[in-house]
Amino acid sequence: MNINDKYNNLINYLKDLKSVAVAFSGGVDSTLLLKAAKEALGDNAISITIVSPYIPKWEIREARELVDKIGIKSYFVEVPMLEEIRSNPEDRCYICKKSVFNKIKDLAREKGIKYIVDGTNADDTKDYRPGMRALKELDVKSPLLDNSINKEEIRVLSKELQLDTWDKPAYACLLSRIPYNQKIKEKDLDRIEKAEVYMMKLGFRAVRVRSHGNLARIEVPQKERVKLFNEDILDKISKELKELGFKYVTVDIEGYKMGSLNAEINMK
Repeated sequence: MNINDKYNNLINYLKDLKSVAVAFSGGVDSTLLLKAAKEALGDNAISITIVSPYIPKWEIREARELVDKIGIKSYFVEVPMLEEIRSNPEDRCYICKKSVFNKIKDLAREKGIKYIVDGTNADDTKDYRPGMRALKELDVKSPLLDNSINKEEIRVLSKELQLDTWDKPAYACLLSRIPYNQKIKEKDLDRIEKAEVYMMKLGFRAVRVRSHGNLARIEVPQKERVKLFNEDILDKISKELKELGFKYVTVDIEGYKMGSLNAEINMK
């Protein structure tokens, strides 16, 4: 099946749902889904975005800009961090997803919307994702996954539809920067976000600053590692991150790896 047939199937899938609330993060996946939902259902589609200490402020700003461009009714819901998440257990994604999607479900019900849909795609089954169990339990639909649309196809379709996110790097919440069972503190999330924003200003795209206590482990895309072979750049990064509160600043020589902290789980 070609990519345009898959998109047409996606539109028909959404039409069959009659009304949907899109769990919208502003990423490449949920932006394509939001565009398709608007095309398929018009005013019977709404957008719901979660605002929380572990969601970067720049990502919320971009989400606001995107819903305005797409022209869809949107809601931004403040969600505090649960105490269960602060302890940072290995199933924190499950706990978080269940809490967040219950909030989304309550708002959708209030607005007369029957189904919740999210941007899980056909590639998302390849990594450790306990949050997907929560989606299943709450009957959240994943139209991209159900129509076998993968990340590469999402980018191609997004480019065809002239969505600004077509080449946006994959991103994950700030909790994913902290090893499991290391207590989550707002001040740590804040310095991680500021460190990553600084790295982005230096020209790095899919950067991750993993926080191992007072040690920062920087991951940049493999093809961008060469940019770090520069004393001036390294000195600037070290100075900035130490000013943010890190005692040690290191670079992961293997580069960015999706879900790199899940290796600790996979070894058990």
